[in-house]
Amino acid sequence: MMKELFRIELDPLSQKDLKGFPYNREEIVEEILKLEEKPTKGHDLKGNLQGIKSLEFRIKGSGDYRAAYLLLEEDKVCLVFAVGTHENFYDLVSKRVKLVKPLLEKVRKANREKSNKKPKH
Repeated sequence: MMKELFRIELDPLSQKDLKGFPYNREEIVEEILKLEEKPTKGHDLKGNLQGIKSLEFRIKGSGDYRAAYLLLEEDKVCLVFAVGTHENFYDLVSKRVKLVKPLLEKVRKANREKSNKKPKH
């Protein structure tokens, strides 16, 4: 049985972020596309960014990058809403969080429901 791929969606702001990296945009996009097969590759953020995942990757010769995304499991979508270098990345994510708030609430609700279904030992 073939595993179902997730669809990667880049919101308009993350598309604009990518335009800021003309020399390594292709490599960055390649890293983000790895989420199609492994959508849980990123790590979970905490605090007021709970529900958001951050994909960390390194581009040879140009440093560390991050992509912030929401994992919309029931829709099989990874919605990327911020892409940038590691420096000041979480400030960028914090500023954009209100733009994805309705979807973030949906993710948090699904995560709560999932954790409530886990058997207690």
